[in-house]
Amino acid sequence: MKTYYLSLILIIILSVSCTSDKKKEKQEKNQPKEQKDKEVAQSTSKPEIVPIKHGTFFMRWNNKDFYIDPIGGKNAFKKFPDPDVVMITHSHPDHFDLETLKALGTKYKIIAPKAVAEKLPNSHKEITNIMSNGDKESFFDFSFQAISMYNTTESRMNYHPKGKGNGYVVANNGFKLYISGDTEVTPEMKELKKIDHALLCMNLPYTMNYKQAVEGVLSFKPKKVMPYHYRGKKDGKTYFENVKAFKRTIEKKSKDIEVQLMEWYPEAKS
Repeated sequence: MKTYYLSLILIIILSVSCTSDKKKEKQEKNQPKEQKDKEVAQSTSKPEIVPIKHGTFFMRWNNKDFYIDPIGGKNAFKKFPDPDVVMITHSHPDHFDLETLKALGTKYKIIAPKAVAEKLPNSHKEITNIMSNGDKESFFDFSFQAISMYNTTESRMNYHPKGKGNGYVVANNGFKLYISGDTEVTPEMKELKKIDHALLCMNLPYTMNYKQAVEGVLSFKPKKVMPYHYRGKKDGKTYFENVKAFKRTIEKKSKDIEVQLMEWYPEAKS
């Protein structure tokens, strides 16, 4: 009789366990995308990047929340925590939108070049750290270095003159992230050292094509590179730079560099 009751108890426990596992699996399957995106950003020893669109993204790192080149209004960030730091590369409207910043309030720090800071209202100037090319800042246990971003091809130099905007190297606990901003391959890019992750732009006519981007990556050799900002104009029509060819070329030329393709243009998905 004792053996019978023990067997019965085991059957009940296993039944409850299986039901619980199935319920959990169903909950995870039906979990809203917004909640999943929030959970993606919970691991913070390295930067966790969530694309929003084009040059705009959210980043969680060491329990701090970053908005990079925020545009699109507050709704573009409604599924994310409020920012601790807002980083702006330059003043072009696909990277800097004053109305978005106003909608986000002022309870954060801004890092931006002078050309952006000049366009800010006093409420936002007070929370802005102006950085020029080569400058370094430190707060929240992060270090920030402003890297020159500019065009080097003569026919493109009017798009991004040297000194007007910043790329950034952000470091925390020995891990270094490079955000290129709008640039071609420059001597400053080639001189970068020990970059763990890099976000690299590539779109003509405004920055560079994927072949130039390959040249840049092979010069400073990050451990991982993520193409972003790859929508451009060709013959007056929108096009997307061939990031798959970029990935194939890098992986063919170097076994030490990982290429991660992320979804920056959901509307272009076919």
